[in-house]
Amino acid sequence: MGSGGLIVMDEDNCMVDIAKFFLQFTRDESCGKCTPCRAGIPKMLEILERISQGQGEMEDLNTLEELASMVAEASLCGLGQTAPNPVLTTVRYFRHEYEAHIIDKRCPATVCQALFKAPCQHTCPAGLDCFGYAALIGEAKFDEAYRLIKQKLPFPMTLGRVCNHPCEAKCKRAQLDEPVAIRHLKRFAADWASGHNIEYTPEIRTKRAEKVAVIGSGPAGLSAAWDLAIYGYQVTVFEALPVPGGMLAVGIPEYRLPKDVLRKEVEDVKKLGVEIKLNTRVDDAASLLKDGYKAVFIAIGAHEGTKMGIPGEDLEGVHDAIEFLREINLGSQVKVGRKVAVIGGGNTAIDSARVALRNGAEKVHIFYRREREDMPASEEEIKAAEDEGVQLHCLTVPSKISGSNGRVSRLELVRMELREFDRSGRKTPYPIGGSEYKVDVDMVMEAIGQRPDTSLIKNRKVKIAKEGTIVADPRTLATKQEGVFAGGDVVSGAATVIEAIAAGQRAASSINRYLQGKELSALVERDKYEPITIRSIPPTEEETREKSRVGISEIEPKERVTSFEEVVSGYSPEEAMEEAKRCLRCDLNA
Repeated sequence: MGSGGLIVMDEDNCMVDIAKFFLQFTRDESCGKCTPCRAGIPKMLEILERISQGQGEMEDLNTLEELASMVAEASLCGLGQTAPNPVLTTVRYFRHEYEAHIIDKRCPATVCQALFKAPCQHTCPAGLDCFGYAALIGEAKFDEAYRLIKQKLPFPMTLGRVCNHPCEAKCKRAQLDEPVAIRHLKRFAADWASGHNIEYTPEIRTKRAEKVAVIGSGPAGLSAAWDLAIYGYQVTVFEALPVPGGMLAVGIPEYRLPKDVLRKEVEDVKKLGVEIKLNTRVDDAASLLKDGYKAVFIAIGAHEGTKMGIPGEDLEGVHDAIEFLREINLGSQVKVGRKVAVIGGGNTAIDSARVALRNGAEKVHIFYRREREDMPASEEEIKAAEDEGVQLHCLTVPSKISGSNGRVSRLELVRMELREFDRSGRKTPYPIGGSEYKVDVDMVMEAIGQRPDTSLIKNRKVKIAKEGTIVADPRTLATKQEGVFAGGDVVSGAATVIEAIAAGQRAASSINRYLQGKELSALVERDKYEPITIRSIPPTEEETREKSRVGISEIEPKERVTSFEEVVSGYSPEEAMEEAKRCLRCDLNA
């Protein structure tokens, strides 16, 4: 607050733009009589403008900091001495945003319009042409819409069901009424193509002799394999599990992602010539290099659960939620209690609770240490769980698991209060004295976090961080071992499916450049497989009037908890066209 007005800081603020705003303000207020202000501030603004236009270099950050420090020290008045503070502060605490502008040519807040066509595409980690397939669906060009999506990723049917759709969070239609149902449109196009036996595989331009190994067949591994095969390489995927798909196959229940859907899209990857070896664990990437593979991509995901560290975790009836979901998805018999407690607030916690209901649990409670709005799980999944009868208890943390005859029988808990903000931007929970209470349960599932199982990685050159993740260059995903790359959850920690797919694409691009002897690049390079014309006609006045999104049909809660039948239905062609026409075509104003 000040003469510059009041600025509300949230995820929609770009730190590069904020620094530029304050510098422009102080430049206008400055008398300009001394050199630091007269020359230094315009030079900093020039650098900031270049970065916001996607023309910056990493060296610009050092220059910016040096200039800011010089102006602060050499200015003769208070205005000049404080003018560089926004630059110094944003570079120091939000350096990752500057690097995103410079390295990825991406503005995390979708403010710097020179970097993107439309907010939806820019927000998508894989850069999908959301506006493009929406426009094609609106014209009933369902085949072309499917091909446009499939050019960018191998899993449109899967993502149409399980993507966390960050694109919709930035959709400008939300300023008018509701965001366009981008994920459901993607699903429609893919389901329509599948139902009409329409297949599309990008052309392999040049067959190459080099062999590339991918360790892990999750979304990151298979996306990398898909792109590498299109580049022309001979790709072999090594998977420790008996089924391909990684967490897509063993971590997501069938009522959200039917097995046949995933199986079909995995087969599409194999049609490119990708070989997938199941039940084959690889712990030494260097051994694959010795076997003749010219590059290796480690994408083993994050399949290990995190312990709470409280007494009683070793009792019978206490389960790791990740392991529980894996066993259920692989068809193993798991004894589910009558009264189940799930600890955590992410999608794994929600999935575990809903799966427990479908396996005979009479009461299922979720205990989460913060408030509902802080839960990492998607709102639609939380609501679905509550509709099905799951009871949510917020601001509550377990302190002890009690049992009798070696089996869990009671959960001891304490209520929490939120105080100061932590580094994640959420308030820190603290126990409230005297608020302890107990709940009778016969099964406890821990879903408080996931980490990669990197304990058996034998290659010392592949560095492991203290969190258990592999250390890789965030720009190129290269590790310290030459020829070995790593990405997805094994590097970032547990993230989303679309982020894992984007990591696989980045790894494939880096491996392609590496094998051609080129300098590694942070930007994903892909050939234009097939030109698909998207009509450049803005929406009509009727289409821009306020209109809610087209709803999706779901099975009634009382019915859906009795089976693993897919809960959410897709659009009909008429519904998809109606929803697609709500798109404002922001790309035409770029």
